[in-house]
Amino acid sequence: MTTSAAAGPAGSAGSRRFLFRDGSLIAAAPVMDARRHLEVADSWLVDSGRVRAVDLHRERFFASAAAAGFMNETLLAAFWDAALGAIPPVHRWFPRVELSRIGGGVPAAGAGVSGASGEGAVSAGVARGSGSGAGAARWQLSLLMRLAPPLTASAVLRTYDGPEPRSIPSRKGPDLATLNALRDAARADGVDDLVLLGPGGAVVDGTTTALLWWRGDTLCAPAADLVRVDSVTAKSVRVLAAALGVTVSEERAAPADLAGTEVWAVNALHGIRVVTAWRGGPAVAAVAGRAALWQRRIGALARPLAG
Repeated sequence: MTTSAAAGPAGSAGSRRFLFRDGSLIAAAPVMDARRHLEVADSWLVDSGRVRAVDLHRERFFASAAAAGFMNETLLAAFWDAALGAIPPVHRWFPRVELSRIGGGVPAAGAGVSGASGEGAVSAGVARGSGSGAGAARWQLSLLMRLAPPLTASAVLRTYDGPEPRSIPSRKGPDLATLNALRDAARADGVDDLVLLGPGGAVVDGTTTALLWWRGDTLCAPAADLVRVDSVTAKSVRVLAAALGVTVSEERAAPADLAGTEVWAVNALHGIRVVTAWRGGPAVAAVAGRAALWQRRIGALARPLAG
């Protein structure tokens, strides 16, 4: 990492972006390239140098990059290591690794990120789309360093009633701006997240969370064929539940089917948030202390980021 990157986040809201170039992270210009299209993103909470399931985040990021057409795993691994090495072992952070496409078209698969032109390009091979010159598409790898916002233990939900907002439901990145905008608009009404429905009105996901619920002592999740981002936190909870002998089930459930259940909104930032209200939806319930117990359990999975 260069000296400029090691200085840490700066700018608005305690965040700063660094571009991966020639094996190092370089501070990005304040104004992002207008031709930038976010293809893959992944983020996780780092609390005093400790993180949950970072290997699963790596696995998801690499798989998503391959699905987007980026095939240079060696370069991706170098970027990943640099990104992890850039995260300070003090304070609470919510970093985001990013793979973006710069320009139109699809960059060529199998090579690295072009360093021939454009800010933040990495001189590790050529990864351009059809055609040549400065206008050809290329890849960009970046790290967004952010101070973590305040964490909460509960959430208020509302069912999203608009058109499908996701263009690629299985990949985190392309629709992130759209989903965050929907979430932010809902917050103005006192709602923490919106519930996305799939075919037949089945609960699929939240705009920024995965959803789990309890039927008695059985932990439930949306059916596997309901396409969504593979949540690392939901997976961690389910694996831990199975290891503890808890029955884990999948089902197709409409919001009304969740009346009387304990619903959890889970993600890498907050971990587990118990849903205390579902605006215009089912009346939810909660077993006292259960969410807090499981939050402690997944918290115990955190490991030092280094080493």
